[in-house]
Amino acid sequence: MRLPDEADIPTQINIVPMIDVIFAILTFFIMSTLFLTRSEGLPVNLPKAATAKQQQVPTKITITVGEQGDISLNRQPVAVDALTQQLRALVGTNGEALVIINADEKVGHGQVVAVMDQVRQVEGAKLAIATQKP
Repeated sequence: MRLPDEADIPTQINIVPMIDVIFAILTFFIMSTLFLTRSEGLPVNLPKAATAKQQQVPTKITITVGEQGDISLNRQPVAVDALTQQLRALVGTNGEALVIINADEKVGHGQVVAVMDQVRQVEGAKLAIATQKP
C-alpha cells in the first residue's frame, strides 16, 4: 500500500559531487600547465643587462658554460674543440640558426671568448648571449 506523500516526491540528481570532481580536474590541469615551462639550457646565474631583448629566429641552439667552465650544447656535454663540428651538424641545410650562449657570470672571459670563436666559424650561426634584466 502506498502512502499519498510518496507519490509527490520528485526524482533528484545531486550535482555537488560532480562539481567537486570537475574542480579537482580543473585544478590538476592548471597545476600541470604551470610545470610545462621548457628550459633549453642548464641552470646558471646569468649576468644582468638593461638592454636585454628577446631574439626571434626559427632554429635555436643553446650553449651553456657552467660555473666550473664545463660546456654543454643543447644540454649535452661537449668539448670546446668539437663545438664547431657539432654546430655545423645542427645548423645543417637550414642555413640560419641562433646560437645562444648561457654563460654563468662567474665564468672567465677567456672561456666565453673561446666558445664565441668556435661559434663564429660556423656559417649561418648568429650569436647571442643570454642575460637577465635587473
